[in-house]
Amino acid sequence: MIIKVCGMRDADNIHAVAELGVDMLGFIFAPASPRFVRMISSKAGILPDYSESRLKASRGMPDELSATKPKRVGVFVDDMPQNIITRIYNYSLDFVQLHGSESPTMIENLRRTVVPDITRHIGIIKSVNVASASDFEVCEAYEGLVDYFLFDTKSSVPGGSGVGFNWSLLSNYHGTIPFLLSGGIGPDDVEKVKAFRHPRFAGIDLNSRFETEPAMKDVERLRTFIKEIRDE
Repeated sequence: MIIKVCGMRDADNIHAVAELGVDMLGFIFAPASPRFVRMISSKAGILPDYSESRLKASRGMPDELSATKPKRVGVFVDDMPQNIITRIYNYSLDFVQLHGSESPTMIENLRRTVVPDITRHIGIIKSVNVASASDFEVCEAYEGLVDYFLFDTKSSVPGGSGVGFNWSLLSNYHGTIPFLLSGGIGPDDVEKVKAFRHPRFAGIDLNSRFETEPAMKDVERLRTFIKEIRDE
């Protein structure tokens, strides 16, 4: 099971979460989010904004982030393609997660632009907000264009609302693209996650319910949850 922890920003917290053996770390580049990556903080102080020349020169994240082994996922909400491309380049992103109303044409053009000139490969995750069975109808248009769907709760907040949706609705998803399950998954949901069954279920996305404050994850709660999830 893929475990993605989203909404990261603090350098020390990033290192601690990466050491738990998670598969993906998500960095939110949507200004409306309280987890917006404007700066990365550490015990040593505040590091420069990601867009500063230091990053452009190194073509990567600051030293405090470069050692993280999980795949790096940049989360965007209806952003300009050039902004996404710049962040893919500057931060050596492995995936982009598109959390808005991005069209299949936009995604196709984005991949064509960055591969292979900017990077040899870029994974694409398309978020789909779910409140009813009809919400899965949009998925068909993205078949063959994205690597994963992320099914999340409909919310005015771009990720990290802490609110779940009715997982039984996923029986209405009949596509071929694997998906990550998001939306208010918390420390008490171990058995619920382990009991969930769907042929395209690939993993989970964890965010606000494992936080002590926005963008700061409770490492011990994550450690316990991950151990229980992976304990077969």
